[in-house]
Amino acid sequence: MCGIWAVFGSDESLSVQCTSAVKIAHRGPDAFRFENVNGYTNCCFGFHWLAIVDQLHGMQPLRIKKFPFLWLCYNGEIYNHHRLKEVFEFEHQPEGDGEILLHLYDRFGIEKMASLLDGVFAFVLLDTANKKVFLGRDTYGVKPMFKLFTDDGFLAVSSEAKGLTEVTHSMASRVRVVPFPPGHFEAFNLKRSGKVESIQMDQFHNCVDEPAHSIYDSVDKLPLSFQLETVKSNIRTLFENAVKKRLMANRRIGCLLSGGLDSSLVAATLVKLSKREGWKYPVQTFAIGAEDSPDIQAARRVAAYIGSEHHEVSFTPEEGIKVVKEVIFHLECYDITTIRSSVGMYLVSKFIREKTDSVVIFSGEGADELTQGYIYFNKAPSPKAAAEDSVRLMKELYLFDVLRADRTTAAHGLELRVPFLDHRFTAYYLSLPEEMRVPKDGVEKFLLRSAFAGENLIPDDILWRRKEAFSDGLMSLKKSWYTSLQEQIESEVNDSDLKMAAKTFPFNPPKTKEGYYSRQIFEELYPGGCEWTPHYWMPRWINATDPSARTLSIYTPDKDQ
Repeated sequence: MCGIWAVFGSDESLSVQCTSAVKIAHRGPDAFRFENVNGYTNCCFGFHWLAIVDQLHGMQPLRIKKFPFLWLCYNGEIYNHHRLKEVFEFEHQPEGDGEILLHLYDRFGIEKMASLLDGVFAFVLLDTANKKVFLGRDTYGVKPMFKLFTDDGFLAVSSEAKGLTEVTHSMASRVRVVPFPPGHFEAFNLKRSGKVESIQMDQFHNCVDEPAHSIYDSVDKLPLSFQLETVKSNIRTLFENAVKKRLMANRRIGCLLSGGLDSSLVAATLVKLSKREGWKYPVQTFAIGAEDSPDIQAARRVAAYIGSEHHEVSFTPEEGIKVVKEVIFHLECYDITTIRSSVGMYLVSKFIREKTDSVVIFSGEGADELTQGYIYFNKAPSPKAAAEDSVRLMKELYLFDVLRADRTTAAHGLELRVPFLDHRFTAYYLSLPEEMRVPKDGVEKFLLRSAFAGENLIPDDILWRRKEAFSDGLMSLKKSWYTSLQEQIESEVNDSDLKMAAKTFPFNPPKTKEGYYSRQIFEELYPGGCEWTPHYWMPRWINATDPSARTLSIYTPDKDQ
């Protein structure tokens, strides 16, 4: 996890522009560098480094003797870089994963390069020999990237939007800062002036397609049968492989553990593999919540079962309310449920950074979208509709859950790993018959749960524990976190303000005082950035007025909550 930043064709002094790059310094607390491009005095790269894999050669922009005309600024992890090096007989440094991009680009060009990367990434690649600039981002947008591009050819790129909001340009009208679309690459011609011209924007991978790099995967081709036992075996094989490939790190690895199905499967598999590989330290797991929260109690049971070094972070509504503005600053988002769930993740990440030496953090993001885990899927009108909505959610991860997970961990200089979003695992799961993936007998994620039934990986009651949203599970049913937040906000927003919300905020107007409060803070921090949240996350097929699962008519609490 790092922070990347670059400008091409700046009309302003680079010493002035570079002050914007400092705004994303939290993403790379280990070191930073600004570097001008030879022959282009108005082009510059900025890089904030969190050293994870190659602590000797990982500084960027990356340049090597073999390709002196290539400049790479990249954020992410490429899990198959050793395999690609062997297959294509590349000669490069043994540890660093980023260098593989340069070799692949030189051999195959930008589109095939991007399609062969098994990992999470956002990159800026400059080719001064061919006078080209390329941008690219991984399939699900696990790694963030924003761009600002003017009509006269000035291009600025940053891991987070805040690194671009005060970049200056010569245009008279406002220029939009926009998120770069996941699964795409863009090519630009580089002019002698340093300005650029966009010449191609294409998708290199769609989540429903088998990734091009799968033929080089360490797991051989799987049986193609859709017989249930074969499918369940394939799910277990691909999931364990997804966790295993993400063990690539020279820093201590830990795991967020809410006690729900997803994080429990990740944590248990992580501990299992750590023992198999003979790690010299125990896996640390982390849970946050009030003492009587269902998540804290469930996570405690899982940690004892799998044998992790478990840490619990106490949560109170007062602590949560106090950091809401900080959270919105890091999120660059005003979505209601994203903010609610981000508060807990932000606070537990803060604890990890300040109180432990774990830096690489595994988490269960993506499972609900992939496996139809939200309880509203029980109301899907058909398996086809459920499958289509699952794909929609996967494609919007970068706007909501993945955004939350990245920003709340990056705010404290942590590296996030999300095995449920492994390209091969997701492509396989989405290829299964629609009828096989739907909830059964009111139980969401039935297929995933069934795949691990009888494996003794996690306690049986956790394997079949009902879905509890992270923001809901922070506190007991007696009083949810969102209720405390809404009570605090009640006096902060007038009824008359809410009535005028559509006029005050014509794009995506808030409909509740909580939404209005969050939007006010967002507009104060990022005026003009409202389109970064194109719509609010909300359950479907159930006429929901609030995103919390606990507010839905079909919500059934577990006993003793």
